[in-house]
Amino acid sequence: MRSRFLSTLLLLVAMIAPALAQQAERPDTIGRHPNLNGVWQALNSAYWNLEAHSAEALDEFWPMGAIAAIPAGKSVIRGGKIPYLPEALALRDQHRANWPGADPEAKCYMLGVPRATYHDMPFQIVQGDSGDLLMVYPFAAANRVINMSDFSAPPIDSWMGKSDGAWEGNVLVVTTTGQNEFSWLDRAGNHHSNLLKVTERFTLLDANHIQYEATLEDPLTYAEPWTIEMPLYRLIEDNAQLLEHKCVPFADKLLYSDLLGIEKP
Repeated sequence: MRSRFLSTLLLLVAMIAPALAQQAERPDTIGRHPNLNGVWQALNSAYWNLEAHSAEALDEFWPMGAIAAIPAGKSVIRGGKIPYLPEALALRDQHRANWPGADPEAKCYMLGVPRATYHDMPFQIVQGDSGDLLMVYPFAAANRVINMSDFSAPPIDSWMGKSDGAWEGNVLVVTTTGQNEFSWLDRAGNHHSNLLKVTERFTLLDANHIQYEATLEDPLTYAEPWTIEMPLYRLIEDNAQLLEHKCVPFADKLLYSDLLGIEKP
């Protein structure tokens, strides 16, 4: 009996030792701040629609059967709905009616903030002892620098805007401005203008979980500021890494169908 107990104990130690070693190699803090290094991913359907939605067939893609369907999802918005101004809501409906061709994602444009965070591909945070942070995204080979000292105004509107960061205690707060008005917030046509201001809060709950919040302010599009919230999960497999998704060649037929002599379905 004693021999069986020792064998079982040794087996358990062998099973958990790699995980303990991995945790030991990952410091809790870097430069006195929480260690956000890692590859992270949202595990929800917010990339389809930030608001609550039912599962739905994509009739235009019927040859793909059940593969081509929108998964059901809960709202990730505090309060449940986006507080659109009337004209902006009408534009959202127009976008939705023209999906997927009108979606910047289909055209391989950078996703913008905050959409890149909860896209269905993971992203990586690179943090050093001091200085700026870097966030890298596989889709369209996008990235953004989190400026921790250069708080100058963005020189021009762009797909990813300019992100300025600061630590509020143990929370990384990132404010992004200077995004153009062309990016969407999801595949459901939710959108913004170039006056959008996004304030993100990254709160490390433990080594493998971040509580993520993003407050969106845009007086041309929304009646009031609103906030999304969700957990982010760190990929813990050995050698977790990003794989590039350089999607430009995949969008050629959509963008240049007239030049290629292809009729759109």
